[in-house]
Amino acid sequence: MEKILNYIDGKLIEPSSNKYLDNFNPSNGRVYSLIPDSNSNDINNAVSSAKKAFENWGSSTKKYRYDILMKIADKLEEHADALVKAESLDNGKPESLARMVDIPRAPENFRFFATAMLHFSSESHDMDGKALNYTLREPLGVAACISPWNLPLYLLTWKIAPALAAGNTVVAKPSEITPMTAYLLSKICIEAGLPAGVLNIVHGLGSNIGDALTTHEDVPIVSFTGGTLTGQHIARVAAPMFKKLSLELGGKNPNIIFEDANFEKSVAIAVKAAFSNQGQICLCGSRLFIQDTIYEKFKEALLKKVSKLIVGNPRDENTDLGAVVSKEHMGKVLSKIEEAKALGGKILIGGNRKIIEGELSAGYYLEPTVIEGLDFNCSVNQEEIFGPVLSLIPFKNEEDVVMMANSTKYGLSASIFTENISRGHRVAAKIKSGVVWINTWLLRDLRIPFGGMKQSGVGREGGFKSLQFFTEPKNVCLKI
Repeated sequence: MEKILNYIDGKLIEPSSNKYLDNFNPSNGRVYSLIPDSNSNDINNAVSSAKKAFENWGSSTKKYRYDILMKIADKLEEHADALVKAESLDNGKPESLARMVDIPRAPENFRFFATAMLHFSSESHDMDGKALNYTLREPLGVAACISPWNLPLYLLTWKIAPALAAGNTVVAKPSEITPMTAYLLSKICIEAGLPAGVLNIVHGLGSNIGDALTTHEDVPIVSFTGGTLTGQHIARVAAPMFKKLSLELGGKNPNIIFEDANFEKSVAIAVKAAFSNQGQICLCGSRLFIQDTIYEKFKEALLKKVSKLIVGNPRDENTDLGAVVSKEHMGKVLSKIEEAKALGGKILIGGNRKIIEGELSAGYYLEPTVIEGLDFNCSVNQEEIFGPVLSLIPFKNEEDVVMMANSTKYGLSASIFTENISRGHRVAAKIKSGVVWINTWLLRDLRIPFGGMKQSGVGREGGFKSLQFFTEPKNVCLKI
């Protein structure tokens, strides 16, 4: 059985504890590899290595960093097939999804931010010829990059790439639930010639190494994507140390269908937005608001499409939904479905664990589930479920739907479907979300600022916003 190793100071090494955790394959429920059960000693070693490497990496030229990051991107593409299989095996998602979305995005992240750094300009302010102010942007040092399990390599590289491009060194902690592609990234960085210590990847439980990393005195900046409760904890422990924080947290995103929307298009996207990656994307549209005049017609068309979704072997190209990420998470999603029933919700389709006969019978599969009849303000419609569960809610008019859409503690994303462009702009302006799509979903541009409002997070990353986050501005005033 393969042992995953930590990547510290340019080498693949065992954890200092010599202890390992089981890593499960969600598609069949079996242990298939072992994860380092790291502790604070491993974090200290990684931070020390990164701090030493920063002496050279932080003062290197942008072109030097660009060349190395582009080599990593090339190597990621060379190993794309292995990464696709590893991501699917580790996470439970269909290989087709990993091939189309997750793995191509990793080299794209490296190329985008390596190039963006070459064009990252400073500001100057002339004081009517009396003085000149100019702003330098300098790397901070060792950056902590903590990524979640739903899009493992996609989101890990989204953080690592701009941090390294800006001149920081990194200690990264991938999710202990999906560590395999981060381990393969370690090997790729060695192959690409990344200098020792510039990137360090430490595997293990958040409870064992999370605080050690986020509270380390030599780590001035933390970028975290994950659950809101964990984000709250990081904010509590890091704020007194005045660390720079970016927290991208949970979502309970509204998808709003007005009566004049393109019917077929909005039905198709509503299904995709709810059930892509088994509903395990922070941007999934898990609350579907449908104008009452088309509610029954839309519901019928939506259920017809959902009924044709195939839940099955992630390796099968025809599979739409693979396994959810873990047995524990499967239990959590099923408990929320039971809660919906207790609250008076009607299960229109799905609602059960899906048993696949044969060698996958112990896998963590769930039927795509659609529920109606729940009050917009009930717990199921207010709390993040993060699974293949969609709640249908009728609405009367703009004022009605804006109030319900904004009723949760979250504000990450929203989608609005209407052929009335004035209405689209008007409603988008009123929705309290960091990202609002009109007549589409998950159309991502790496240049845009990305992040959430309310308890969906603090700060923005993406494009030059990422490079601004991973640098510290310094103003220099020269009197003439």
